[in-house]
Amino acid sequence: MRLTYIGFVLLGLFWGSNFLYMKMATQYITASQITLLRILFGFLPLLAFALQKRVLTRSQFHCVGHFAVMAVVATAYYYYAIVKGTALLPSGAAGILGGSIAMFTTIATLLFLRSEKLNGMMAGGVLLGFCGIALIARPWEVLGRTIDICGVLWMLSATSILGAYVYVRRFLAPYNLPPLALATWQTGLALVVLLLLTDTTGIQNILQDWHATAGVVVGLGVLGTGTAFLLYYYLLQELGAVAASGATYVTPIVALSISWIAGEPVGILEIGAVLLVIASIAMLQIGRQRAQRGSVGISAIIPAKGI
Repeated sequence: MRLTYIGFVLLGLFWGSNFLYMKMATQYITASQITLLRILFGFLPLLAFALQKRVLTRSQFHCVGHFAVMAVVATAYYYYAIVKGTALLPSGAAGILGGSIAMFTTIATLLFLRSEKLNGMMAGGVLLGFCGIALIARPWEVLGRTIDICGVLWMLSATSILGAYVYVRRFLAPYNLPPLALATWQTGLALVVLLLLTDTTGIQNILQDWHATAGVVVGLGVLGTGTAFLLYYYLLQELGAVAASGATYVTPIVALSISWIAGEPVGILEIGAVLLVIASIAMLQIGRQRAQRGSVGISAIIPAKGI
């Protein structure tokens, strides 16, 4: 059991530190190049583990169209938008906004899945989530803005796009695919798309700073994407979906703490925002658990994307 909780803490640390790694890398290479490297080095441990577990089968080829949709929307674009947003924001603020995934996923399931029913706990969670976002975006600031609204919009476009996991629930859930197989297909196809579309001119500039290089290759790729999913996969087996997804509570706290240690300004608004986002995640999880007793909802899949 001790090993399980160590894995839980490590997962939150890996996800929460991703924002600082992205911030460092944007000084040397483009957002699309960062995304390419992250997915490349995240895919390698996923593929190795999937082959070792033998979860990839020929019968899954008939789902390749669905895998491709998720690869483009919920992997390639998602990670790209996260980098674009983080480049324009303090890493702590980006990490807090990243916690809004649960809120937008809930909204998407309520809109597109008739089986989902809104209850008071879920409604309160969504409301608190929007309040947390408002404290970061600060719409009341007209002159002398301290937060780049374009960065906020990039982050929100990333977290809201994960409502695309409703697509998984609708079209792929009937096939009962192992989460590891879905993640491997999705990440592998996203890598192919990015290899075809990314201009790699100047990508070697990341080598000018070994901290930034290690951050992208090891921090974002191997640990923050590949290993993070494997840890989540392990926690799913040991703790169940609801408990495993609790690592999303840790992520905004870790991101804000690292931001403060790195010298970025952290004030009462950031602290208030992180508390609201954590409360939002908690209320949404409790609300969904009450609404879907005995079923495995989309929350079992969403947090495994990482941030």
